[in-house]
Parts: sequence; structure tokens; C-alpha cells
Amino acid sequence: MKKILICGETWMTSSTHVKGFDCFSACTMDGGVRFLKEALEAGGYGVTHMPAHVAAEEFPYTLGELSAYDCVIFSDIGANTFLLPAAVFLRGERRPNRLDLVEEYVNGGGAFAMVGGYLTFTGFQAKGFYAGTAVERVLPVRLSRYDDRVEMPQGGIPVTVDAGHPVLAGVGGAWPYLLGYNRAELREDAELIATIGGDPFIAVREVGRGRTAVFTSDCAPHWCSPEFVQWEQYGTVWRNLAGWLTKA
Repeated sequence: MKKILICGETWMTSSTHVKGFDCFSACTMDGGVRFLKEALEAGGYGVTHMPAHVAAEEFPYTLGELSAYDCVIFSDIGANTFLLPAAVFLRGERRPNRLDLVEEYVNGGGAFAMVGGYLTFTGFQAKGFYAGTAVERVLPVRLSRYDDRVEMPQGGIPVTVDAGHPVLAGVGGAWPYLLGYNRAELREDAELIATIGGDPFIAVREVGRGRTAVFTSDCAPHWCSPEFVQWEQYGTVWRNLAGWLTKA
């Protein structure tokens, strides 16, 4: 069984409820990983989900640990989560650069994918922060140094570029609408599979002995519309992408 590690797709919300003279605070934790996780598990993949707050400390620090997975996916989780664990940020100690580790993992034969969102690629107010990192070096796209979001409240329809690519095997007809994506520039040695707004939507690349991919919109609402996650071919796309990445 191929093993996949998904990092991110979680968030915590703190709210203040004001009721006349009185108020109180409430905190919740939520996430959108289930659509992607269930799609991959339906294809026979063993999926481990590492929430963003857990990844900060528990994402592997060594190649041996990371190599326990056939594929690693970052979804809506910023670079600072990996760059600034407590030992570094709070105690001023040194730790391995885990973004460099991802590059080493890919060059050695691992598979890596980045899924879009406010905190991947460059992201909202550039807080994704992957531009200029080792992770950018292995991606099929080059990243902006500025806020790279394209918000499409009117809805945007992806356009198939390479219908014969294995990632789109069994996928046909019109794509459902999306509500936004991260704009990036395709690398010369990458394969473009689909676009949105004239920019890369799904692209793949061979890097060293490994493979990488981008899905520049989200895998769950809000950018990935309810219509998209309920689309009967949603799971097919993700299983095909995982299969191509892991050379299944």
C-alpha cells in the first residue's frame, strides 16, 4: 500500500460572543481535508493527516523519517510552520531546514504535491512564504513574491490542456466551477495538464528521481466549490494524480 502524508487543511477560530452587557469567547477547530483524504483512501492509499498545528513540531526532521511516505502533500499550510518550530522561534536553537529536506526527498525519488489556498504557494498577503525556498525549486511552477491569489466570485471553469495525460484518465466533460486559485508561472520542463484563468491549474514535473505536482486551487471550499467536491470525477482526478506521482 502506498503511503501519503497530507499536511495542513486545518484552522482554529477564536470568536467573541457579545450578549448585551456580557460577552464570552469560544474557540473551535475545523478542517477541509476529508474530501481529499477520502478520495485517496478510496483508491487504496494509506493516508496520514497531520494538522497544521501538529506539523509544526512533528513533521519529519530526517530523510529517513520522511521516506516512510511515498508522497507528501502540503495543502493550505504556510512555510513558517516548517521553518519556525518552537525550538527555533522560542528558544533560539538550531534545527534542520525541513523545506530543504523536502527537496532532498524529491530528488531521491519521493513525490510531492502542493495544493492551493491562502497559505500555500505565496498566498494571502504573501504569508504562504514558499517563494525562494527549496520547495519552490522542486515545483512545476515559479512563484510570485507578492500576494498571488486570484479571487473569482463569479466562478471560473478549468480548461483541459492535455486530455491524454494519465492524470486525466477517465475524466471527461466540463469541469465544475472554482472560486479562486494561486497564480504561478509554468516552468519550461513541466507538463501542463489544465489551466484556469489562463494560468496553470494542474501541472506536473519530474525532478531528480522524484515527481512533483501542483493543484493551484483548493481541495475543499471555499475556492473548491461544493459542486467541485461533489463532482463524480473529483476522486478520479486525485487518485490519478497520486498514481502518477508515486509511479503506481
